[in-house]
Amino acid sequence: MQTIPPADQSRTLRQYGAFNGLGLWTLYQREVGRFLKVWMQTVFAPIVTTLLFMTVFKLAFGDRGQLTGSFEGLRYNDFLAPGLIMMAILQNAFANTSSSLVQAKFNATHVDFLMPPLSPLELTLAFLGGAVTRALLIALVCGVAIQLSGLANLPIRHLWPIVWFSLTSSVILGALGILGGIWADKFDHLAAVTNFVIVPLTFLSGTFYDVKVMVEPFEAIAHLNPIFYMIDGYRYGHIGVANGSLGIGVAYTGLLALASVIAVWAMFRNGYKLKT
Repeated sequence: MQTIPPADQSRTLRQYGAFNGLGLWTLYQREVGRFLKVWMQTVFAPIVTTLLFMTVFKLAFGDRGQLTGSFEGLRYNDFLAPGLIMMAILQNAFANTSSSLVQAKFNATHVDFLMPPLSPLELTLAFLGGAVTRALLIALVCGVAIQLSGLANLPIRHLWPIVWFSLTSSVILGALGILGGIWADKFDHLAAVTNFVIVPLTFLSGTFYDVKVMVEPFEAIAHLNPIFYMIDGYRYGHIGVANGSLGIGVAYTGLLALASVIAVWAMFRNGYKLKT
């Protein structure tokens, strides 16, 4: 019987349990490092865009803009700021995962995360973790910058809706970015999703106005838009007033987040457009 040389006796294969925490953490670090490496484009630029929006509206309305209805007496910029922060969360969560996967497919480097012993769940959590990190980082810096610059007043009246709607919204749009990134064959396909799905839903969800100014049936249709509940719930955390039902918003976004995570897990498990 052949014996193993003494030099080889210490060589053992790394054993992984049911959950590969090390692999998940490594892929998560890769996703975070990827957008931090080009932070001028991925972090600084969205913050500047949000501040420019606030500055333009501040110059246009000053302190004269007063809302009526559910937001009676509230300054327009105080109403606008949470909506713009949520818009930044949505756009950057989607951009982080979608660009990562399209670039990986375009450069044929997607084998880097398909070959290691990572389960579909671990892939899902790692990519979504990177999207959530980028979205929340941008939201935090935007909020601090808006408050310190005096562009708007952003008190924290209720912490739980800020946390809940920030997390669920970034998970939903991060998952949509994964689905879009796997489906898309080029960046033009992602641009189509952004321009014809995300941007219209965002602009028609009450980011810049009270949806109650819309005539029927458009106001009722606006309440079917999930982004309306994301913005309305997040805004409630800052100003203490909601336009829609918080209960419906929590349930709606929670179910969408769960469904989107399951959809991403199923697509990774199936290997659609990733495994040949």
